[in-house]
Amino acid sequence: MTGPRRIGQSVPEVAGKVLGKRGLAFGALITDWPSIVGHQLSLRTAPDKLSFPRGKREEATLHIRAMGAIALELQHLEPQIIERINSFFGYRAVAKIKLVHAALPSAPSPVVRPRTLTMDEEITVTTTTSAVEDEELRATLERFGRSLLARPKRAAR
Repeated sequence: MTGPRRIGQSVPEVAGKVLGKRGLAFGALITDWPSIVGHQLSLRTAPDKLSFPRGKREEATLHIRAMGAIALELQHLEPQIIERINSFFGYRAVAKIKLVHAALPSAPSPVVRPRTLTMDEEITVTTTTSAVEDEELRATLERFGRSLLARPKRAAR
């Protein structure tokens, strides 16, 4: 058994397993993509794969996911994007960009905070569950009822 380790020693080991062949450079591209290409461009594009030539760790081809008209804009911005990426890494990590016509990975849905129940809703929950004799079951049903009532109302279609 070994003692405590610095987190910097563990990150490459853990991230390497997660990113597989893509490596740590690709992980940095994913996490810092908005700061590299700008917020607006990052909303409509995503790094897909970083392919290095065999035996080299520089002059890679960056595959970027994009759909529709943004692909044309990316072609025009290719020199600037490559320059920004290489400035980010501090060496000539990327030599060219290849566009991949594909949907962007879905962003996690935003966390919806439940609203506070009104007094009438609280009374409805407790009176509805008051006939349940088992305390644990009644408490569970009350929590469930509160969570259902606290959900935001859907907009009418």
